[in-house]
Amino acid sequence: MQSHEVLREVFKKTSAKQIAADLGLSLSLIYKWTEPPADDAGSGSNNPLDRVGQLIRTTGDSRIAQWVAEQAGGFYIRNPAQIEHPGQLIPITNDIVQDFADMLATIASSAADNKVTPEEAKKIRARWEDLKSVTEGFVRACEGGNFGEAAERAAARKPGPA
Repeated sequence: MQSHEVLREVFKKTSAKQIAADLGLSLSLIYKWTEPPADDAGSGSNNPLDRVGQLIRTTGDSRIAQWVAEQAGGFYIRNPAQIEHPGQLIPITNDIVQDFADMLATIASSAADNKVTPEEAKKIRARWEDLKSVTEGFVRACEGGNFGEAAERAAARKPGPA
């Protein structure tokens, strides 16, 4: 979905007039944000979502996306590189289980003295972010059919019964 389409949907539930007043901007500018940009043959204006996207691309710093996600009460997870599946599925699932075990070990180690320091909390957060990313990569590969195709290729390579 394009940014202007997102804003058009948002403005169906939130008054554009109220947004203009809250942001101290003209109502016409708010409505311009919901139109395709001029370079796509529209008459719209670069909206805040476009600008945030440009800022992320220019800086290459995902902390901007993390901050935006936190403003909405969430968190940002970078999409991992596509998992290539050359053979068996079990080793990949074992890797995810091992990553989960590593995260639990980090938690157990941190909590062993019945307290968690800020530094330990950072380590827990880092392991959790790693686990989410690895798992997301696995889920995306499943959704992309990577494992089904690989299993079919592997089965095709096996010699049949004699």
